[in-house]
Amino acid sequence: MTDFTMQTDADGVAVITWDVPGKSMNVMTLEAWDELDALIDQALADDVVKGVVITSGKDSFAGGMDLKVIAKMKEMAGDDPAKGLFDGIMNAHRIMRKIERAGMDPKTNKGGKPIATALPGTALGIGLEIPLSTHRIFAADNPKAKIGLPEIMVGIFPGAGGTTRLVRKMGAMAASPLLLEGKLNDPKKAKAAGVIDEVVEDPLAAAKEWVLNAKDADILKPWDAKGYKMPGGAPYHPAGFMTFVGASAMVHGKTKGVYPAAKALLSAVYEGALVPFDTALKIEARWFTNVLMNPSSANMIRSLFINKEALEKGAVRPADVADQKVTKVGVLGAGMMGAGIALVSAQAGIEVVLLDRDQDAADKGKAYSADYAAKGVSRKKITQDKADAMLARITATTSYDDLKGCDLIVEAVFEDPKIKAEVTKAVDAVTGDDCIFATNTSTLPISELAKASKNPEQYIGIHFFSPVEKMMLVEIIKGKQTGDRAVAKALDFVRQIRKTPIVVNDARFFYANRCIIPYINEGIRMVKEGVSPALIENSAKMIGMPLGPLQLVDETSIDLGAKIARATRAAMGDAYPDGEVDEVIFWMEGEGRLGRKTKAGFYDYDEKGKRQGLSQLVQDKYPQSEDQPTVTEVQHRLLFVQSLEAVRALEEGVLMDIREGDVGAILGWGFAPWSGGPLSWLDMIGAPYAAERCDQLTEAYGPRFACPPLLREMADKSQSFYGRFGPESAEAA
Repeated sequence: MTDFTMQTDADGVAVITWDVPGKSMNVMTLEAWDELDALIDQALADDVVKGVVITSGKDSFAGGMDLKVIAKMKEMAGDDPAKGLFDGIMNAHRIMRKIERAGMDPKTNKGGKPIATALPGTALGIGLEIPLSTHRIFAADNPKAKIGLPEIMVGIFPGAGGTTRLVRKMGAMAASPLLLEGKLNDPKKAKAAGVIDEVVEDPLAAAKEWVLNAKDADILKPWDAKGYKMPGGAPYHPAGFMTFVGASAMVHGKTKGVYPAAKALLSAVYEGALVPFDTALKIEARWFTNVLMNPSSANMIRSLFINKEALEKGAVRPADVADQKVTKVGVLGAGMMGAGIALVSAQAGIEVVLLDRDQDAADKGKAYSADYAAKGVSRKKITQDKADAMLARITATTSYDDLKGCDLIVEAVFEDPKIKAEVTKAVDAVTGDDCIFATNTSTLPISELAKASKNPEQYIGIHFFSPVEKMMLVEIIKGKQTGDRAVAKALDFVRQIRKTPIVVNDARFFYANRCIIPYINEGIRMVKEGVSPALIENSAKMIGMPLGPLQLVDETSIDLGAKIARATRAAMGDAYPDGEVDEVIFWMEGEGRLGRKTKAGFYDYDEKGKRQGLSQLVQDKYPQSEDQPTVTEVQHRLLFVQSLEAVRALEEGVLMDIREGDVGAILGWGFAPWSGGPLSWLDMIGAPYAAERCDQLTEAYGPRFACPPLLREMADKSQSFYGRFGPESAEAA
């Protein structure tokens, strides 16, 4: 079986069809390049062939390069991986340049055969880069289709000519949202932006007609013609100079220099714009090789694509449990979390019963979905009919009797064990024996809460992150008695609502909170020590955290932190380690500085709640020391305190799969995505160095940085987490 086939019709148009066997969407492999190359050679050499159309045998055109192949390209490249990668990339450039030149005379630019692309649907990554090398791109008028170059989102950039061609076609300014943000457009918007050429009902027929009528001038790319000038100006042009200065500032402002792909892309564009096209392709290939050699790109691809996709497809689902698709879900509590859960469930086509103590509260919860739908209609993201159908699936009520027939309950009431126990018993009285009960809690032990249930094996934790409709991660928590069917039900539900699940065992703060609370606490500790709050916050952002620890505690509210601190102190007694943090938190609580919601916290806020800067009052209370630590020292404290908790969670069996540790960290609280997650980061710096750094931090700051025995053992054996616990390792099997 082959990925590419070719047929020539009676008019002399050779149609090359991309149709990967057994795949719902075409993806490019290394072997498929050779197939395409051979067919192009055959078409160009055949006098019967007047032109070529490249299309797809599927509803879409292509989803890009197989990222599993990209992830392994480095190890496949032999003893000199950089050279192997560069040669492989240049081979792809050679094939696409052959398509682009199409046999035309190098001196006269005449005599070539027209080559067009017919896109029936979505075209991403290499699925757009190949069309960009053809002479005309026709797309079906399919509003659901997405066209773009999203590589930057997984730690690489369009390195198969997409960067060079798009900038030369559109100009650096116009191309920047597509290249640097991975912006995707529907066909009509892609045409308006200048990415593709035509949007038609039948792209294959239109492409064939164009091929038969194209002239020499129609197939000559602007950059191959004499006198070509880059749209918007090259870097040495006055207008182009301002564009590139602004682009550099924008990229560094957004990435803080920790995402190598963005910087490499900008370098490829800048340097490539100064030289002829073929030299620019070599520059692009060198920078792409540079990115592929950087462990950040491999880690991002592994965590944000391969591992994320595996978890979404049920990598950790109990294999012997039948499909547990949810048909009717009951959501208890119509507050912010419950309203969000009801919204995403109804969007997924699930019937929802939204229950609260009084009807006004229940109606307010449903109104959250109504407002969301109205915004979607106004922005033309959904039709009014679909919005009405979605809202019709939600029943707002105060009656537990309405929960009859639910096969899943998601309880999202106050974080109070007594209240949760009351609603659990009330639900048990009306639901069937097969109904799974899930509690949405971020801190309360599942095994204890399950004691209120008549079926503890059907009791499970489903921890959503706020706001539910935006946050992709859902943390599923197994209690001591939770059965496989409950786990399967939770996983199938999360799949239905198009979120990414991780499954962890029950323990204090589960996984996400046990890692993020130390991050917040370390920032607060440094404030008390006299470290500059600005240094703390900016160091965190410069290492890739989306929010500094002080801003994060302001957003989540300081009184919540105080509540968690008191409950943890009561549970741990003399073993409680965070007294110094409590001193700061309790002082701020007493001052009424509870964060954004009171317009006063570690930051000051205006009347509308907009941050105005770090609070001078807090800095007066905890004056800055004359000797400030280095940025690296602050960053290591913030990263290690999170990563060591991830190791301990793995060590204690809370984490059962390291893929969940990394994916959960990035999606749950934004752990430095460039690193691939905390366990990938430790692999990146190496266990021996990590253990040595733990010893240094422990001596300087205390036992919270003590090297976990597992990490110490791995350091002694020079092991990595993915080498030892990855899905292909013996210990993970």
